[in-house]
Amino acid sequence: MTNSRVLKKLREGGYVLTVGIGRVKEPWLIEFLGRVGFDLIWLDLEHRAWGYDSIDPISLACRATGMDLMVRIRKSGYDAPMRALEFGANGIMVPHCRSVAEARQWVEWVRFPPIGKRGFDGVGADADHGMASPLDHLKQGNEEVFLVLQVEDAETLNVIDDIAAVPGFDLLFVGPADLSVSLGIPFQFDHPKMQEAFRRVDEAARKHGKWWGTTSGSPEAAQKMLDRGARMVTAGSDHGMLMAGFQKAFEEFSRIKVNP
Repeated sequence: MTNSRVLKKLREGGYVLTVGIGRVKEPWLIEFLGRVGFDLIWLDLEHRAWGYDSIDPISLACRATGMDLMVRIRKSGYDAPMRALEFGANGIMVPHCRSVAEARQWVEWVRFPPIGKRGFDGVGADADHGMASPLDHLKQGNEEVFLVLQVEDAETLNVIDDIAAVPGFDLLFVGPADLSVSLGIPFQFDHPKMQEAFRRVDEAARKHGKWWGTTSGSPEAAQKMLDRGARMVTAGSDHGMLMAGFQKAFEEFSRIKVNP
C-alpha cells in the first residue's frame, strides 16, 4: 500500500499540482509525467469513453513514480468510487455535488466503517493484491484516500457552508466552466458572481477544516488562486497540450518556403 502524496503535501501546508488525462492513456506517458514531477494525475471518466479497465495500468505507472491518481468518476452508484479505488486510485473526484445529502452519501461510499459503509474486498491494487493486512487496509483506506467534491452548480453555493461541514471528505473543487453557466454568466470567469463564489468556497473550506482547489490555465492564474487560498491547481491536460503543440508546429512549419 502507498501513502497519498497529495494528502502529505496538503497536511504539511503545501499545494498540489495536477495534470489532466482524458485522451492518451498510455502508461509510458503517465510514468513520464511522474518523472517530470507532477503530484497528481486527474483521470476523467465523466466526459470520456474509457472504462474502469483504464485505471489499472495508469495507477501502476503512478505508483512507480510516486504520484497519486485521482479518478473523476461517473455517478453511477455505490460501486463507482469503490471500484476505482480497488483498481488503484487513491483519490476520488465527484462531479456536481449539489446537496448535503449527496455529500454524505459519497462519504459513505468512499470510507470504510466506522466513518462510512464502503464494501471490503481486500485483493485489489489498493490492498497490495491481497498481501496487505485487512486491518491495515481498512486504516489506509480511511486515512490515505482523499475525496474531492466538485462545486459546479449555483444550488451548491446556496448550501456550501453545510456541505463543507460534512465530515469525511477532504477538498472542494470549483469547476469554473459549469459553475459560470449555472450562474447565468457563461465563461465570464472574472465576473463578480464568480469572484463571490470563490470567496464563499474559500470561507467555507477554512471554517470547516477542508482544502479547496480549481482549474488554472496558466502559472499566473494558478498563483492567483493559491493567493486566494486554493491548495490544488491544474497545469492543463493532455488534450490541450496536444492541440496546442500540433497547432504551433503547423503554424511554424507553414512559414517555410521553397527557394526558387
